[in-house]
Amino acid sequence: MNKSLIIALDFPNADQTISFLECFKDEKLFVKVGMELFYQEGPSIIRKIKALGHSIFLDLKLHDIPNTVKQAMKGLATLEIDLINVHAAGGKEMMRSALEGLIEGTPKGKSRPQLIAVTQLTSTSEEQMQIEQQIGLTLEQSVLHYASLAKEAGLDGVVCSTHEVKSIHELLGNDFLTVTPGIRLASDNANDQKRIATPEKARLLGTNAIVVGRSITKSISPSDSYQEIRKSWEGVTL
Repeated sequence: MNKSLIIALDFPNADQTISFLECFKDEKLFVKVGMELFYQEGPSIIRKIKALGHSIFLDLKLHDIPNTVKQAMKGLATLEIDLINVHAAGGKEMMRSALEGLIEGTPKGKSRPQLIAVTQLTSTSEEQMQIEQQIGLTLEQSVLHYASLAKEAGLDGVVCSTHEVKSIHELLGNDFLTVTPGIRLASDNANDQKRIATPEKARLLGTNAIVVGRSITKSISPSDSYQEIRKSWEGVTL
């Protein structure tokens, strides 16, 4: 999934989602389905999007006891998604169980979905982490710790901000995936994100995939915004 541009489909229902995707009839996209959409529409929205030929990151951030996460993953693997995640804070045993569930649930002859772990949300500041989570580390140290646990558990990579990408790759190797949300064009509002970056900055920092939502989905012309971000992300010069 190197150099993937993932569009976050943060819509409340299937109708708005499919209407948005109709703007990209000639594009095979990589899209993210999160809690807002999946909890309203369930597995049917995954099947509808897959029928259009798009790749899917199912962003549910599972975090529960190991057996519960394993059984959930077994079921989700049957949807033939491409990427899914858990919270690294659930621990190594939970992450290993999640991977076992994915392997067991993947249909024969199909590749299992890649599994990544959320480290610290890009809406979390260092001060908030230290005060509310009572983690007595820097934000980068916390992210690197969670990333190391994820790799020890056999996961494919992590969700992190662009600011930790270089350190993660130096510590865990370039094959360990970094998926970075909080991507904005320079002219965009940061909204509820705190640790953000432009597509160009993310490319220069070496991340494997970026997740872009409102900069595309709230655009007057989603297709034009997508192409602008894609060119910046891929380093295309006009």
